Amino acid sequence: MNGPSRRRVLKGALYGAGATALAPALSACGSVTGSVSDAEIQYWNLFQGPDGALMKDITRDIERRTPGLKVRSTVLEWGPPYYTKLAMASAGGRSPDLAILHLTRLPGYAPGGLLDPFDMDLLAEFGVRREDLNETVFRRCLYEGEPYAIPLDTHPFIIYFDRDMMDESGLLASDGQPLPFESPAHYLEVAEKLREDHGKLGPLFGHVTDAAMGWRMFWTLFNQTGATFDLSGSRLEIDREVAAETVEFMADIVRPDCRTMDLTTAIAAFANGQSPMIFAGEWELNTFRTAKKDALGAAPFPTFFDRPGAASDSHSLVLPHQSDADPDRRRRTHQFVAELLKASLAWAGAGHIPAYRPVVESKEYAGLHPQAEYAAAADHPVLDPQAWFTGSGSDFQNRMCQALQPTLTGSASARSAVRKMESEINTLLSKPNPA
Repeated sequence: MNGPSRRRVLKGALYGAGATALAPALSACGSVTGSVSDAEIQYWNLFQGPDGALMKDITRDIERRTPGLKVRSTVLEWGPPYYTKLAMASAGGRSPDLAILHLTRLPGYAPGGLLDPFDMDLLAEFGVRREDLNETVFRRCLYEGEPYAIPLDTHPFIIYFDRDMMDESGLLASDGQPLPFESPAHYLEVAEKLREDHGKLGPLFGHVTDAAMGWRMFWTLFNQTGATFDLSGSRLEIDREVAAETVEFMADIVRPDCRTMDLTTAIAAFANGQSPMIFAGEWELNTFRTAKKDALGAAPFPTFFDRPGAASDSHSLVLPHQSDADPDRRRRTHQFVAELLKASLAWAGAGHIPAYRPVVESKEYAGLHPQAEYAAAADHPVLDPQAWFTGSGSDFQNRMCQALQPTLTGSASARSAVRKMESEINTLLSKPNPA
């Protein structure tokens, strides 16, 4: 196979951590790819810890019950290192057969030819049709009308709560879910009631020094207002008044309990019974379930404004570009993707909401608690705005969190946070799209 062109190599560097990562990324790609037999599908993912162990178990089970299907899984470091290596492997002609990509990162990969589209007819041969997938999420998988990703799950920002504390305060409905908050002001009243009733902390939100949580909260709340936030032009179009009101409410949420609380501290405080509720990602499920057992409850993120929704992403499957893809390997790769989707009840055990509807609509999934209680969050996912620089693990999210931090910790105004966010976004918009 011919070596990568200079244009494609430079493009790959821009998609990842930047041109300075070019040399180490190329070296890393050579080391992680290794030699793969013709019978093996090479699968890159970023799942570590319990998620990684679960994905390995699911993959082994698929291999056992699918004659002739062999998968070599390679786990790479989450974040910029993963996305740099994936971009460079695709650009350099040494890509794996299959990889995990956060769906919010797709605009930085599909337009530049770093991915190949899926064959939906081939997936249908293996039992997975478009109508079987979460439609809202699947629409974000399309680029120029072609499916460049297949969603495995939705992982949203939700709330966890202590059933006993909430019930003692009379805040649970007959179905065991929290009573709805009628407005931001009503939420603040409820939070104060919880503090007084239990003599403990109120609802928690860990955000200090975190590279994503502040943005997740802002993006959730701002989207619920339906106000303008448009990245399609050369400069951001945003309703500044609504944005400032959103940031001010965020500051109210963290007063007084978690103004200076990082995520680790917030998680520990909720798990240890010091708080009745926490805003967190569904991926924290196993930590809280171990600590609280039957007392643990969960629900979709509350609707504080005009419409439901919460910051979300999707672990999606993509086909890194291969200039001369082998048809038989591509066929077996599609088969493996279909089997992963059909096996996603096991994946739901980690808290993720499967994108494969037959699993979510099954009796078995309905019996998962508290997963079934927050499954409706997948009906209103709020993915990052589409731009080449946005998405999970991106510098964009980190910049937004840094802009919000002074306001949330009490040293700056909400309007100054919005100005800083707008300035950072316009700086990114002024840079050329590597695609």
